[in-house]
Amino acid sequence: MEDNGIFAGLKVLDCASFIAAPAAATVLSDFGADVIKIEPPGTGDPYRNLPHLPGYPASEHNFAWMLEARNKKSLALDLSKLEAQAVLHRLVKDADVFITNFPPAVREKLGLTYEKLAPLNERLIYASFTGYGEKGEEANKPGFDSNAYWARSGLMDLVRADTATTPARSVAGMGDHPCAMAFYGAIVTALYKRERTGKGSHVSSNLMANGVWAASVLAQAKLCGARFGERRPRERALNAVTNHYQCKDGRWLILSLLNEERQWPTLTRCLGRDDLIEDERFATRADRHARSVELIKIFDEVFATRDLSEWRKILDGNGLVFGVVGILDDIPNDAQMLENEVLVPFENDSMLTINSPIWVDGEKKVRPRKPPGIGEHSDEILRRVGYDEAAIQELRAAGAVA
Repeated sequence: MEDNGIFAGLKVLDCASFIAAPAAATVLSDFGADVIKIEPPGTGDPYRNLPHLPGYPASEHNFAWMLEARNKKSLALDLSKLEAQAVLHRLVKDADVFITNFPPAVREKLGLTYEKLAPLNERLIYASFTGYGEKGEEANKPGFDSNAYWARSGLMDLVRADTATTPARSVAGMGDHPCAMAFYGAIVTALYKRERTGKGSHVSSNLMANGVWAASVLAQAKLCGARFGERRPRERALNAVTNHYQCKDGRWLILSLLNEERQWPTLTRCLGRDDLIEDERFATRADRHARSVELIKIFDEVFATRDLSEWRKILDGNGLVFGVVGILDDIPNDAQMLENEVLVPFENDSMLTINSPIWVDGEKKVRPRKPPGIGEHSDEILRRVGYDEAAIQELRAAGAVA
């Protein structure tokens, strides 16, 4: 990884928080974009405080900020002040991309609407992200991925084992990070349009839309008026070879044998149960599906005889599609992730971070740099856009910059 990138020279203003919109800016920075993080003076971006909330793991490192704010420079602006808005407008004149997730009403209040900023720079890509979209009664409704993506879309309900099970909580950022990739795609699409037309544009995305997109085929089935069957728990699943099983050491794996006719004999051999091939109860795929509960019980007994590591050795290399139900303890030493640069070290540090999941042949990403302190680069950025020392002091005195 080298410190250049396909977006070297691209100037991005990240005026956003929690989490999808700033994460999209992070992906741009991975490919070399110059990203200025605009955050309020004092406590800075509220996202900095996430690891201190109840339920998060204890660490001497701000792991949330390290992931979402790497490579960025921080400018602390109090956008409630006209002087700070004037600073932002000066930055916009020379920017390529402006990213915000302020609701429409807040953008209006702070003078950050597309209509306000676009006339300052005809090549500006104005990218706005919301919880529930730019229109309608809920346009200004605040939302996190837990409610606007996970819950609203039906995903929170769909992952339940059955209708009696309590709805499953999402992991922090679980929806935001896929949304960030969609938002990144919108920004890059607008940059491509600008290459063709010379003009900037307004692009947007939202948590709700991405959630329904993630609900995918089942959401489309409902739109088609499809008839849904009973939701069954794991022990009563309709297909034993697309189910998950617990190993002797308590770890789980999941089978995903969609080419069942070809893979069934191989599976029985690997499980040491050749007798199942001759078992009339499971002779055909239709038989196996009709007696899935019986087959699941057999598989439960078989998988419980060996540890996960043993089953991986037995099942690998036989054309069987299966996966480990990973736990966080697996990640730091996952050889496949390390080999494919899913995990990469910070610049001048052995600590790993999570790479953005896009690679372009012939293009290198920058080495991840540690995130900035609040307003760490304020003076540097102000000087870059023409403020002298006296003007910077005036902005500080007015409380517009910190």
